[in-house]
Amino acid sequence: MSVNREIKRVTTHILQKMKLDGEKISMLTAYDFSMARIFDDAGMDILLVGDSASNVMAGHETTLPITLDQMIYHAASVVRAIKRSFVVVDLPFGSYQGNSKEALSSAIRIMKETGAHGIKIEGGEEIIESVKRIISAGVPVMGHLGLTPQSIYKFGTYAVRATEEAEAQKLIEDAKLLREAGCFAIVLEKIPALLAKKVAEELRIPIIGIGAGKYVDGQVLVMHDMLGINKEFKPRFLRQYLNLYDTILGATKNYIKDVKAKDFPNDKEQY
Repeated sequence: MSVNREIKRVTTHILQKMKLDGEKISMLTAYDFSMARIFDDAGMDILLVGDSASNVMAGHETTLPITLDQMIYHAASVVRAIKRSFVVVDLPFGSYQGNSKEALSSAIRIMKETGAHGIKIEGGEEIIESVKRIISAGVPVMGHLGLTPQSIYKFGTYAVRATEEAEAQKLIEDAKLLREAGCFAIVLEKIPALLAKKVAEELRIPIIGIGAGKYVDGQVLVMHDMLGINKEFKPRFLRQYLNLYDTILGATKNYIKDVKAKDFPNDKEQY
């Protein structure tokens, strides 16, 4: 029997046990109460309140514009829906890079005002003091290496990261630094599968991949991509499980048609 079915609530301890037992960890983004409730009922292990809300909920081109207050709003909505999933919230751009005091203050606001179970932070050595400070306050931290969308203007592209030896070595060293600082898990985004495999094998903590191959300890996708609510974004790593865009489009057109034709509401649909 999987760990997944035995437990009433997912914790960092459970996630560690899942890695040791070889059970893959399922993770998906969520931004609102209604969708989070469905994902939780389905048995999702981790729900990530991602700063991708900046793109998929607010329509921005990058993750940079979303604020700490907006992340708290989304996270509180998600937490109200869940019974068993572990909820992680992204620290948004500008809420931790300045200094470790600001990072701790941001993390504490998220934990106090949302009821979430941990935060996620992008970067390695350059933000390690912030990671240590947040963890020392008792807040679980998930790391994020590889393609870090908050640094998109530095990279200038969403291409695969760490394909060169020097960057691959730095990623491995950063992963070890995050583990030593006390991170309970790390997300690896858009890096070669064999590099992700090496990190997952060398570190005892769970490694979650997005575009990082099959050898890691779990997978995460953005819900809008997985459910086919987006039509534009179709990278190689995405498996689309539904085509909700066309399904919802069709239903909406039928509703408009029925209203225009005076077919809705009918006699049975009024008081």
